[in-house]
Amino acid sequence: MSARFQELDWRQTPLGELTLRRRRDPRSGEDIHEIKLNDEFLMSSLFTVAEVELARLALADLPRAPLQVVVGGLGLGYTAQTVLEHAHVESLLVVDALNEVIEWHQQGLIPAGTALAADPRCRLVHGDFFAMLRSGDGFDPAAPGRRFDAIVVDIDHSPRHLLHPTNADFYEQAGLQRLAGLLRPGGIFALWSNDPPDEEFTATLAAVFPSVRAEIVSFPNPLQDRDSTNTVYLAQLG
Repeated sequence: MSARFQELDWRQTPLGELTLRRRRDPRSGEDIHEIKLNDEFLMSSLFTVAEVELARLALADLPRAPLQVVVGGLGLGYTAQTVLEHAHVESLLVVDALNEVIEWHQQGLIPAGTALAADPRCRLVHGDFFAMLRSGDGFDPAAPGRRFDAIVVDIDHSPRHLLHPTNADFYEQAGLQRLAGLLRPGGIFALWSNDPPDEEFTATLAAVFPSVRAEIVSFPNPLQDRDSTNTVYLAQLG
């Protein structure tokens, strides 16, 4: 039986104060893990439907095997875990700018971490996803320019609500073209957003990718006693 509330770790990072905490949900009696950066919640295990759907939708239209996948943003590991559940995935790179979050997974402080660390297909990479893309070398430090079947991103709150203003160029046409250059033919880019579908961003995607759609993902929100929605953008090369 865990305590009602525990701060599992606290770190000072270049982005601010990073906290991992666990609390007991009085409704379900389950343990909820949460990651906070300063006063913002980055991730909560109370809401995981959209993170799972992000990975599921990204891989649903990729018939080829084996699949090479990148996930930008580790968080509590639900997106990465869902990728690894796909039978055709041969390799997964998970890129995160916060080495502290990677360490929490490796130390088993986050439930998904034990499974991710033990899976030989999965490699956790400490790096700034956006800077790595900007550099031209791509996401695999061991293989510059390596291309992938799917690039799945869950970092910023949305294309307009960013964790850092330097991320903004990623959501412009030039940034998306750089990303498309790291996809194999027929490859897919999937992006999570906390906001409703953004027509302007969808149009920017369509200037780079021939097939684009925005899927609305609904899930129960027990804190507000109603359903909430997130958006998953899916953009695929021909």
